[in-house]
Amino acid sequence: MKIIKLNAINSTNSFLKELAQDAALKNFTVAVTNNQTNGRGQQVNKWISKPFKNLTFSVFITFSDLQIQKKKYLNFAVSLAIYESLLDLNIPRTTIKWPNDILSANKKICGVLIENSIKGSKIKSSIIGIGLNTNQQVFPDFLKNVTSLKNLTGKNYDLDILLKQIVEKIKEKVKLLDDNNFADLEKSYLNVLYKINIPTIFKNSEDVLFMGIITGISKDGKLQIQLEDETIKEFGIKEITFI
Repeated sequence: MKIIKLNAINSTNSFLKELAQDAALKNFTVAVTNNQTNGRGQQVNKWISKPFKNLTFSVFITFSDLQIQKKKYLNFAVSLAIYESLLDLNIPRTTIKWPNDILSANKKICGVLIENSIKGSKIKSSIIGIGLNTNQQVFPDFLKNVTSLKNLTGKNYDLDILLKQIVEKIKEKVKLLDDNNFADLEKSYLNVLYKINIPTIFKNSEDVLFMGIITGISKDGKLQIQLEDETIKEFGIKEITFI
């Protein structure tokens, strides 16, 4: 892998996107920074990170034959790579919260932003942005239910070593995509999905509370929830909130 180290940058995803427009990037080119000043999350969310304390990086990945309708499996692959990396570090009670937040118990430790470049009916390349709360111990009051590896284990982590471990795991999971091993990816993802098969209170986009049970992920990546009348309803990002 090629690693580009940046002292400070607004967004590693934006950096790689601009770089890819000007030059042919090698597969698994990585941009990592000590200080990400304008990190981006899902939709309009921002990723807040204290300089020199956390792992903030992006990975450029190319695909030869990944159909757009299979994009949910890319999300599965990346989420599982991070999940398994943290499992190897003995991080307790780790799960994946749909679509790709990584939690310890009910506290967020990692967020992912996937941006795809499309050509025809296929995903030509993706930029995978990852923010992992690592050695930071104090977070702003407005960030609710977040924690870090340091808070969970009391240990300090070498960011360079952790970066390489996660990227190697991403390579392993992307190979499953290349091999069309979609069933194993989905099974593994659902096995560790937060609140699956557990009655849970949700809030929809109209601020209405309801009880439901997560049963799976639809073909287009939406969350499938069984309602109290036993019907299955699908929800996209920002259409539903866990209570």
